[in-house]
Amino acid sequence: MLLYRLSGFLMLIQIQKVTKTYHLSGKKVHHALSDLSLDLEEGEVFGLLGVNGAGKTTLSSIIASLVPATSGDILWRGNSIYKQLIDYRKILGFCPQHQNLDSALTLEKNLHYAGRYYNLGEKRIKARKKELMEKFDLMTYANEKAHILSGGYRQRFLIARTLMHFPKLVILDEPTVGLDPHVRRDLWKLILDLKKEGVTVLLTTHYLDEAEALCDRVCIIDHGQMKTLDTPKNLMNSWKHTSLEDVFLSLIDQKEMPNE
Repeated sequence: MLLYRLSGFLMLIQIQKVTKTYHLSGKKVHHALSDLSLDLEEGEVFGLLGVNGAGKTTLSSIIASLVPATSGDILWRGNSIYKQLIDYRKILGFCPQHQNLDSALTLEKNLHYAGRYYNLGEKRIKARKKELMEKFDLMTYANEKAHILSGGYRQRFLIARTLMHFPKLVILDEPTVGLDPHVRRDLWKLILDLKKEGVTVLLTTHYLDEAEALCDRVCIIDHGQMKTLDTPKNLMNSWKHTSLEDVFLSLIDQKEMPNE
């Protein structure tokens, strides 16, 4: 297993020996994650890759503090997030794969209540709403409800809502699934803009071209275990492939990394 850390980056989150076990019927046990450890660095785009059921969403949900680990820990600022959940959640933005917008509220009201949820003052909420609506090209729809939006614009708005409270860590779970190629590219630009602003982005995706274009590092998970963690460029060089997709397919099919 390759483990690569970016030089010059500060550590934001440490995932330490995280295991997630589910007890199924008939006394069967399913290990969604097994003793997985990695670090997230400040200001990087970090990709979680794997086939369906590999453990990507389970891990991102644990990092988002939505699902507890069976064992292991998540550290922020050197301490367990479970001992400082309120403070930790203030720096965290989670954009789920399944859209969960309040259909009874306008886009403007959705953002307003997102700001209220994080205890932002009214003046700051007003300024942040305007900033995000302009940045994500949503001003035209401010007083409309989400059902009138196309899939791409709903996804834009989900990310905008995720950013309402100025999070330092943003988790994007399959943010471009099912979108047209040109819409996907628009969202790519927004993700790279977050990186320029110093936001750490944890990206789960099935699109290997997306991970290759956006991610500073990628972690490939298979059956709840880390297969490798490295930069896309290093992985392509190691496997002598010209695309991350070819690396992924080779890695999932083989047991060991190639000889250097």
